[in-house]
Amino acid sequence: MIPALRQQFNANYTPEKYQRFLRLLEERCGTPVKFRVCETPCFLPKPLLDQMSDYGKDLIQQLNGIEYRKASAAAIPDQFRVPREPPRPLFVQVDFGLVRDHSGTLQPRLVELQGFPSLYAYQAMLSQSYGEIFGLDPNLQYLLGGLDLENYKRLLRRAIIADHDPSHVILMEIDPLHQKTLPDFLLTEKVLGIKTVAITDVRKVGKFLFYENGGKRVPIMRIYNRAIVDEMVRKDLKISFQLTDDIEVEWAGHPNWFFRLSKFSLPYLHHECVPKTWFLDRVEQIPKDLENYVVKPLFSFAGLGVIINLTPQDLAVIPREQRSQYILQERMNFEPVVETPLGSNKAEVRIMYIWLDELQPVMTIIRMGRGLMMGVDHNRNMEWVGSSAGFYV
Repeated sequence: MIPALRQQFNANYTPEKYQRFLRLLEERCGTPVKFRVCETPCFLPKPLLDQMSDYGKDLIQQLNGIEYRKASAAAIPDQFRVPREPPRPLFVQVDFGLVRDHSGTLQPRLVELQGFPSLYAYQAMLSQSYGEIFGLDPNLQYLLGGLDLENYKRLLRRAIIADHDPSHVILMEIDPLHQKTLPDFLLTEKVLGIKTVAITDVRKVGKFLFYENGGKRVPIMRIYNRAIVDEMVRKDLKISFQLTDDIEVEWAGHPNWFFRLSKFSLPYLHHECVPKTWFLDRVEQIPKDLENYVVKPLFSFAGLGVIINLTPQDLAVIPREQRSQYILQERMNFEPVVETPLGSNKAEVRIMYIWLDELQPVMTIIRMGRGLMMGVDHNRNMEWVGSSAGFYV
C-alpha cells in the first residue's frame, strides 16, 4: 500500500530468500512453522495504522461500561465462568479489513475483536526476520505506540509475569506440542523464562495448582492462558480442576474475556467502522439479498462454521434453539491492496493491544489472501498468501 516500497520488494524478491527466511524462522522458533507464512510483509501508511489503532480503542472502550458487562455476562457459559475476573481485559485483538468508500479512499472496517492473547512473542520475531532476510530499510518500524523492542519485552513481561518468579508462571494450553502456535509458545519460554504446560498436566491440591518440573512439584501463581474453550469442548477434555473452582491463582488473560470480547460484542457496537450485525435469533425479517450477508458462530476460531454465499436453506438448517449462538452480519468486500507477482492480495490487519496502565497498541498481525475468506482453508495451494507482518515509516 506504499507503492515505492511494494515495487522495491517485489523487484528484489527471490525464492531463495524466501527459503532462507523459512529456515531462519524454524531456527529461531526451535520448531517448524506449520501455518503458511507469506512471502512478503505488508507496508502500511502510518495514518491508516493510527486510524485503526484509534478505532480499536474506541470500540474496546464502548464495551468497557457497566451495561455491556451486564449484557455480556449471559455470554459466559456457567461451566466456564471463572472467578476473580478483573474489570478489564489484559490482551485485546481487533481485526480490520480494508474497503473503499464512495470517494475511493481506503477505510478500515471491523471484522471482529477478541479478549484473548495472540502471537505476542512470535510476531516480533517474524517482523525482525522479514527485515533481516529481505534487507528492509532499517527505518521501517513494526512496533506501535512509540515502543522499541526492549520496551516491548518489558511490557510483555509485566503483563504475563507481573512480579512473580518466572518458575511459578506457566503458559497453559491444550496439547501444546501439537498446536500450530507452538512456535509462539517456545519463543515465549525463551523471552520470559516460563514453562509451557498442558492443561491436562496441571494438578490441583486444595485451592492451589501445581505442575511438575524435573520430578518436583512447582506451585503455579499465575497462568498465561492460551487454552481455547471451544477446543476443550470439542475434545471432551478431562482435567484435574474445574475452571469454575475458586483457585488461588492469577490469570494473565482471564478466561471470561474470551466470551465477553468476541463476536457476541458486535451487535452492541456503534461506530462508522462496524458492519451491520444482529444476533440471528433476533432477526425479524430475513434480508432478501442474503448474498450480501454472512452467518458466523459466536465462539469459534480460524473461520470455523462461517457461512458465506448465504441462501435461505443455509439458515433453515440452523435449529431455532441454537440461533442465539450465531450472528448475521453485513458482508464486506475487502479491497485487494497488496500487489504481488501472482495478483492483488486482500489484507486483514489485526491490531494487538496490552492493557496495563493504559490500553496500548503494540503490534500488528497481517493475514493476506486471495480467496473468499482469509483462513488457510480458503487459500489452499496458493503462494504469496498467509500470515505476515506490518511495517510502516
